[in-house]
Amino acid sequence: MRVVIFGGTGMVGMGALIECLDDTRVSSVLVVGRRSVGIQHPKLEEIIHQDFFHYDAVQSRFAGSDACFFCLGVSSVGMEADTYHHLTYDLTIAAATAMLAASPQMTFCYVSGEGTDSTERGRLMWARVKGKTENALLRMPFKASYMLRPGFIQPLKGVKSKTPLYQGVYNVLGWIYPVLHGLLPRYTTTTVALGRALIRLATVGDAQRVLSTADINRVASLSG
Repeated sequence: MRVVIFGGTGMVGMGALIECLDDTRVSSVLVVGRRSVGIQHPKLEEIIHQDFFHYDAVQSRFAGSDACFFCLGVSSVGMEADTYHHLTYDLTIAAATAMLAASPQMTFCYVSGEGTDSTERGRLMWARVKGKTENALLRMPFKASYMLRPGFIQPLKGVKSKTPLYQGVYNVLGWIYPVLHGLLPRYTTTTVALGRALIRLATVGDAQRVLSTADINRVASLSG
């Protein structure tokens, strides 16, 4: 399986990348980002790309890909609604459109978040925008598409969040993750489980097209 990853330098994307590099079912990984992930591996290729709204110059490199794991995202904290919409909905759909044109038989997996609003009418701006993005992706004629909504994600295998706020949260809660997961199993997962779930969805699929944290953990537990 040939995989394309967006957001490989972030916590979720790096977790997915590590699992892909360790999984024999994945033959190659193409990471698209503004800077290098800083890893050398025989299966890994990178495209350093600055304009995430246009892909004409690099689209041909997506041809023949079997799956895209879209792990790129921004926080809505302190951001105007129009800007967040542009950097979430417009950016994601631009990438998905390029993927679909280059490799329509691929599986597209989008990592959004717990609380995403599929109705697009809730009171939380970010949840409405994420819901609109998910709905648009589900309408696109990929071979398959899956929307993953993780809650609290514990980084493992040396993966770290680059967001200062999240770093503080993980520093406080990370060491008690086993207890936290025992108390709130429906809302907690790890970068390992998320990466394995993405691979499982791309290779085998699942009846659920929109996956909660509990679904992510379930799918990850089935991954060989």
